[in-house]
Amino acid sequence: MDFFSSMRVSASGLDAQTKRMNTISSNIANAETTRTEEGGPYKRKDPMFAAETDRESFGEILENKLDENVQGVQVQEIVEDQRPPRMVYNPSHPDANEEGYVAMPNINTVEEMANMISAQRSYEANITAMNAAKAMAQKALEIGR
Repeated sequence: MDFFSSMRVSASGLDAQTKRMNTISSNIANAETTRTEEGGPYKRKDPMFAAETDRESFGEILENKLDENVQGVQVQEIVEDQRPPRMVYNPSHPDANEEGYVAMPNINTVEEMANMISAQRSYEANITAMNAAKAMAQKALEIGR
C-alpha cells in the first residue's frame, strides 16, 4: 500500500465517521420531537457503512496488485430505525391520543451517547493513522537528503 492509498483510506474513514456523528447529533436533537413532516414522531436514523475499493484509476489497478484488497468505507445510505415509538402518558400534551398517550421518538439518549463516543474514537483512530503515514513519509524524505 502506498502513501496516497493509506491517506485515502483514512480520509474515507474520517468522512464516514463525520456523517455518523452528524446523524447521532440529529437523533439527540430530535429526542423529544413528536411531529414531523411525514407525520408522527421523529424516527431514529442510522448510517449504513459499505466497503469500497481504494483505486482511483485503471492504471492504479494494473500497477498495484498488492493493493487489490485495500478498502475504504463510505456511507451507503441513512436508514430509519423501525422500532415502534415510545408511548408516554401525558394527557395535557397537544399530540396525546384519546387515552392520553403521546408517541415519542424511539431514541435512547444513553445509547446515542455511547454511539457518539464510539464514532469519536474511530475518528481519532483515523487521524492517528493519517499522522503516522505523514510521519513515515517525512522520515523517508529526510533519509533521502
